[in-house]
Amino acid sequence: MTNLFEITVAGTPIPQGSKRSVGKFMIEANPRTRPWRSAVSHEALTAWEGKELLDEPLFLLVDFYFARPKSHYRTGKNAHMLKEDAPHFHAGKPDADKLLRAIGDSLTGIVVRDDSRFVQVNAVKLYGQERAVIRIVRATNHRNPNGGDTQ
Repeated sequence: MTNLFEITVAGTPIPQGSKRSVGKFMIEANPRTRPWRSAVSHEALTAWEGKELLDEPLFLLVDFYFARPKSHYRTGKNAHMLKEDAPHFHAGKPDADKLLRAIGDSLTGIVVRDDSRFVQVNAVKLYGQERAVIRIVRATNHRNPNGGDTQ
């Protein structure tokens, strides 16, 4: 599976959640969503360099990295070392689906014609230097990655 597109966006991944009404307008409930989406769009625009928009069935694969809390580390002279039982995966908030929503919308009109072209999305939340690694690959007609019937 060859990547059609890949970028890394530095910073804390921010979800795109609900909207709230302000008079006649709807705005993001989370004020940090817009700067995060702008960062993703900027990196995508720089990497894609005006190529033709992708308009075919696609897979969206995203690795989201979050900073570890201090509780994952040892104390005293070993404070720089992880505890043996420190988790690999970030199993708390924010929700993976809301993180993906921000990515899909940020790529629309820059890399893909519309985020509806993503027929399969996959996100993993991990610990590490805060960032999102975003990949787009071509979907294949002969394979359902979930193992179900493709007819």
